[in-house]
This record gives sequence, structure tokens and C-alpha cells, in this order.
Amino acid sequence: MPESPSVPGSLQVPLWRALAVFRFASLAYILLLALRNARDYAHPIAAALVLAVMVAWTVFTAYAYARPERRRWPLLAADLVITMAVVLISPVVIGRPALAAGVPTFAVAWSGAPVLAWAVSGGRRRGATAAVLLGAADLAVRESLTQSSVTGGILMLLAGVAVGHVTRLGAIAEERLQRAVELEAATRERERLARGIHDSVLQVLALVQRRGAHLDGEAGELARLAGEQEAALRALIATRAPVHGDGGEEVDLRTIIGRYATATVSVAAPATPVPLPASAAREVGAAVGAALDNVARHGGGQARAWVLLEDEGQAVIVSVRDDGPGIPPGRLTEAAAQGRLGVAQSIRGRVTDAGGSVEITSAPGQGTEVELRVPRVTS
Repeated sequence: MPESPSVPGSLQVPLWRALAVFRFASLAYILLLALRNARDYAHPIAAALVLAVMVAWTVFTAYAYARPERRRWPLLAADLVITMAVVLISPVVIGRPALAAGVPTFAVAWSGAPVLAWAVSGGRRRGATAAVLLGAADLAVRESLTQSSVTGGILMLLAGVAVGHVTRLGAIAEERLQRAVELEAATRERERLARGIHDSVLQVLALVQRRGAHLDGEAGELARLAGEQEAALRALIATRAPVHGDGGEEVDLRTIIGRYATATVSVAAPATPVPLPASAAREVGAAVGAALDNVARHGGGQARAWVLLEDEGQAVIVSVRDDGPGIPPGRLTEAAAQGRLGVAQSIRGRVTDAGGSVEITSAPGQGTEVELRVPRVTS
């Protein structure tokens, strides 16, 4: 799973620091081996040059990988290529007789550094790819294939997969922690606003509704509207904000549908959560909102609406029914031909994008019922 470069404070930062320590520790081990086996090398001067390149590259990568913007393909590819070159040049500089006698190659543990770098930057697959390439290079310099010669490659492969998996889990944990912090902050702000609204706006609206409930004319209409807005505000501040996640997360559809409850809109939902992928839930909620907008627009402000949420296990059904004037036969087709695509796009289009279907039942003078059906995708 490719990941974006780390940012300051990321959970990947300790992994990059640990990788830098590993590079220097493995380099120190190689230098000690070189001092011990220098007299067995076929070309000691060339060996010294190779070791100098390894020292310079270790210092450079420790600096380069410390910068998040540099942890990209140019540096990752160069790291792998240089390490492979060190492995492939070992038989020439050290000499095959010395290698056959048990003298280790230049890379030894140092060759694991690019494997770990690829794993931290891109997860299991990228780490495994680097391990396979370096393992193939190591086997290419050996005259015979033995159990001990394969062990190093297997260890690198396991390290790449393990570190890549840990890195992926860290990235997921970091994303969830960030969303939890944002949700907590949003919830606290919502509660603060709810307290302010309850102590001011709702009190005024309730007062207007009580004082004008028995009046006729515009004063009575004003009191009625104040009562509707009071009910809408109370439902809004009492409903928990839905969690905004990606398409793979699930949210409770009740929290989205419940926002539309007002004095003229009744919402009925199961007592238990109705989970649905976040992207599908948002589309269904927007489609319900569009249907209720049509009720308010074409019902003359007097129509009532009922929203029913049902969970059938394999599918979720939302029905929006009203007691308005209804839709004349052919009206929807005529509106689409005139370019008025409210129903086609705001309702049908949204539900279709969520993998569902829409059925509209209406007759003049008998209201309208819009049924939204969204199937659950089972893995």
C-alpha cells in the first residue's frame, strides 16, 4: 500500500530514525570485518574504495531520508541500485577463492537497509520487492547454491514483509487517531453551540410560538413557522454529527436521516444502528434531502412528509411519503426533457452512484412516495 511521505510528528518518523541507526551499526560491523579480512582480499585498494563509497552513501542517506520530501522513487531506487552494485562487485574485489573460503561479501547486513527503507516507505509489497531483487543479486555472486546462501535472502524477505506490515498498521492507526481528534473537537464545538442555541434562539422561538398560537392571520402563521423552526433546531442539536470517513468505513444511517426531522417531517427508524458505507450513506442522505425539498417546494408549504428507514439485512430501504398534490402522469419525463433534472440527478443519480435504485409512486391528489433501496455489498 503506497503511502505519502511522512510529515513531522508522523508515526513513521521513529522508523526512519531506527533505519539510520541500523545503517551505521551495520556499516561499523562491515568495517571491522574488512580490517580482519583485508589480507585475504584480491584487490585491497579497490576494497578500500568500495568501503569509502559505502561510508559516504550511509552518511548521505542518513541525511536524505531525514527529509520527508526526499523519500521518493529517485532516492529509493538509487539506494537499491548502489547496494546491489556493492553486492555484485564483491567477487571481483574480494576474489572468488576468498568468498569460497568463507570471507563475507561487502554488503552483509548493510544490504538490509534499502529493504527496510522500501518497506517503511511503501509497505509489505515494496519491501518484499526490494528483498527479492537484493536476494537475487546475492545469489548471482555465489558459485553454488546452498542452504546458508539462501538464508540471507529469506531473512531479508521476512524483514521487508514484517516492517512493511508494521508501517501500514502505524499509518492506519495514525489516520484513525487524527479522525478521532477531529471528531472530538467537532463534538465539543457542537455541544457548545447547542448550549448557546438552547439558551437563546430556542427560548425565543418557543415564546413566539406560544404567544401567537391562538392568533389568526399573519401573526398565527409567524407563530406556526417559529414552532417548526424550533422543532428543526432541537432535532439538529440533538442529533449526533455523522462520521465523515472514506467509502470503506461504515456509519449509522440513522444519524444522517434523523437530521431531517421537523414539525412537518416525521422520521421513523429502527432502534438499532443501520450501518452503511460512509460514501453510500452520504448519497442516500442527500437524496432524502432532495426529496423533502421537492415536498416543500411543490406542497405549498402545507404538505407533511414521513420518512421511514428500514434495515432488511441485505439492503437498506428509505421511503419518503407526503400528502401533497402528487405528480401528474408524464410530469417527470417532461421535466427531464426541459432540462429540469432535480429528480433525475439529485435523487436517482445519487442512489444509482451508491449502487441502489429508486421507485417513485404518485397520483394527482394522493401524494407521492419515493422509495430508495441500497443493497449492502458483502465481502
